[in-house]
Amino acid sequence: MPLDSTIAKVTDAIEARSETRRATYLDRMRRAAEEGPRRAHLTCGNQAHAYAAMGDDQGRLAEGLSANLGIVTAYNDMLSAHQPFERFPQIIRDAARAAGSTAQVAGGVPAMCDGVTQGQVGMELSLFSRDVIALATGVSLSHNVFDAAVYLGVCDKIVPGLVIGAATFGYIPGIFLPAGPMTSGLPNDEKSKVRQQFATGEVGRDKLMEAEMKSYHGPGTCTFYGTANSNQMLMEIMGLHLPGASFVNPNTPLRDALTVAGAKRALEITRLGNDYRPVCDILDAKAFVNGIVGLMATGGSTNLVLHLPAMARAAGLEITLDDFDAISSVVPLMAKVYPNGLADVNHFHAAGGLQYLIAELLDAGLVHEDVKTVAGDGLSLYTQEPKLKDGVVTFEPASRETQNDKILRPASAPFQKTGGLSQMHGNLGHGMMKVSAVAPERHVVEAPCRIFHDQDDVKTAFKAGEFTTDTIVVVRFQGPKANGMPELHSLTPTLAVLQDRGLKVALVTDGRMSGASGKVPSAIHVSPEAASGGPLAKLRDGDIVRVDATAGTLSCLTEGFEDRDPVVVDLTGNGHGVGRELFAAFRENVGLASNGAAVVV
Repeated sequence: MPLDSTIAKVTDAIEARSETRRATYLDRMRRAAEEGPRRAHLTCGNQAHAYAAMGDDQGRLAEGLSANLGIVTAYNDMLSAHQPFERFPQIIRDAARAAGSTAQVAGGVPAMCDGVTQGQVGMELSLFSRDVIALATGVSLSHNVFDAAVYLGVCDKIVPGLVIGAATFGYIPGIFLPAGPMTSGLPNDEKSKVRQQFATGEVGRDKLMEAEMKSYHGPGTCTFYGTANSNQMLMEIMGLHLPGASFVNPNTPLRDALTVAGAKRALEITRLGNDYRPVCDILDAKAFVNGIVGLMATGGSTNLVLHLPAMARAAGLEITLDDFDAISSVVPLMAKVYPNGLADVNHFHAAGGLQYLIAELLDAGLVHEDVKTVAGDGLSLYTQEPKLKDGVVTFEPASRETQNDKILRPASAPFQKTGGLSQMHGNLGHGMMKVSAVAPERHVVEAPCRIFHDQDDVKTAFKAGEFTTDTIVVVRFQGPKANGMPELHSLTPTLAVLQDRGLKVALVTDGRMSGASGKVPSAIHVSPEAASGGPLAKLRDGDIVRVDATAGTLSCLTEGFEDRDPVVVDLTGNGHGVGRELFAAFRENVGLASNGAAVVV
């Protein structure tokens, strides 16, 4: 099937607007690569420091004839998704030795859990942690003793931060090794029901805690299709995972074998061998377009609309919201995974998963086949699934039939004809909405607004019974300059209760919502933010606001609105406590949300 004309046009547009930036980036990567293996440029003293603790590997490292693999890890045992990484360095070192090479932990990067900080002050550090992770990756690889790298990370900001770091060191090859999702627990719809019951006082905290513990119950990624699992899809369809690696459960023979295979493959694609595949060649415009297509086809997290532009900038590319909007208009929604459906990612994987989905997208001409990946040339390699035979991973063609059409459907008979992401423009600014889980009758909401500057104030008003009519809830001064752009996912149960009571409600904010957000229409990432004097700062209680996902508009209809001066609020309280003091420079220098809300790129 020929490539879809819209996909081709978007790719051409990205390449054209990025021409100068990309050329500069690639020139730097080529010049760095031409210097040869980095260790050759270190003094004997430099190298002795790097190898001093390596025991029997010291001689091989000193010879410099075989590849040395750097491990950048986001391990900690507070995150269920990252706890399995505790075992990975030893597995990788053993695999490297078996291949006649070496591996060292280059460094660690921080990994915070949005599930722990959701609705808490710590969430104000979450988005900026992506830039910290990129910086920490740079520090990890700055010793110049590595011929390739493997990146161990899964969750929300961790993978984007690692990608920014990997792209910055794009002259060396890199492979992302995931840990996989936890086994299925309490169904997500049941968990959501208990959360709403708690919000209305129908059940106590004991029942809420019981439900939450049954949902998040073991090692691995949370099983809903939020940002963490969207990241895993992204790394696979962009060619930075091995085929079929994303959704294999932790601590299983196949998971361990994929880790071994990933380490060996990273060693095979260094400049010392015959199949040199640096990250800079993999992360091109076609790979990013494929990533956006995958995001639309699976109904992925809105957070990736922030992360992908920042990741692309690190690789010399410029992606805009227009690109997301155009791709969404032609890519069908092929998967129903919570919050877009009742299934979790384990069910999605069992139904055929990414191998089936990628094959369908290729057949429909919706993704680029002619790409470089860590596995080889061509995205069709990712229609193969891993099998374990005699303890070794082999790759075989996956089934071309969906195993459950309530979860995964062909491109020719999707759940909906578009990807469910709507760009929004109007006199209130530039934002976006994920509508794949929003009922069609809720795509347009016009009502008086209520203004809040803190998500807890929304909950307080709800508990006081103040929401009795259709309402647009505006939560402003939540952008990156104001307070680091925290997720407002904890508002979802409250607003969902109002919907269930028959009210038309919508959320408008310059903040973020979680990748787990679902049925409440939410215009998010509104830019320019209120703290920069954006239009949201001109709104007053009672103004008539229209949120129209069908037309892609976000407007205040009250006469005279645009002539007002923006409200200025005291934000000094956002500058201290729980480490916020340390991020003042980030808040002062962060870019627009529409460009990725980044500091370091």
